[in-house]
Amino acid sequence: MSTPKKALLLIGSAKPKGESSSEALANHLTERLRTRGMTTQTWHVAMAMRTPAQTREFLQAVDQADTLVLAFPLYVDSLPYLATLALERIAAHRQTQAEPAPGSFLAIANCGFPEVAHNATAIAICKQFSEEAGYAWAGGLALGMGGAIAGRALSEVGGMAHNVIAALDLAAEAIAQGIAVPEEAITLMAKPFIPITGYMLMGDIGWLVEARRHHVLTRLGARPYQNEP
Repeated sequence: MSTPKKALLLIGSAKPKGESSSEALANHLTERLRTRGMTTQTWHVAMAMRTPAQTREFLQAVDQADTLVLAFPLYVDSLPYLATLALERIAAHRQTQAEPAPGSFLAIANCGFPEVAHNATAIAICKQFSEEAGYAWAGGLALGMGGAIAGRALSEVGGMAHNVIAALDLAAEAIAQGIAVPEEAITLMAKPFIPITGYMLMGDIGWLVEARRHHVLTRLGARPYQNEP
């Protein structure tokens, strides 16, 4: 495959623009790709799938890209519905072409669970899509504790994001060279931000803060339907 010139980054989160961890990860990768001479375009699945006309425009953008990157949040153990729909439309579109343009596909999954292994099934789904759509599989980056990013730019997250930044930098270099993401990047992305016990403690505190804000702190153990037939 020739050296890639253009990357299309698809944000698989349905959150508003600028509020998702998926977009924060994609934005950092976008910046790094641009410094390596690539042009980039970003689409959000909610926009790409909104109307048939917008879907056609999105698929035209897909045709013009050498590399497709999907950054998405984990929903239970799979991709969000709109992200799945987008991949289905892309695969169907490319399968109708006698000779679809060569290209590569990279998946970036993040979950709120502390254990990164929860992303494994979703990454496998993405790899299967890559094969059926006729893309070269560039790899899957999986991140746990994604809630700690909270939609912020990685430069604002602090030192705990240094492995994520290093992983995306390696991924950008590989994409710009037209090769698969190295195992080192996958390993770095998978490293926890902080010890799991600390992350879970922060999560518990967050729930208590939200409960207090909504005036239900003393009702967390309520079971209003336990006596229903």
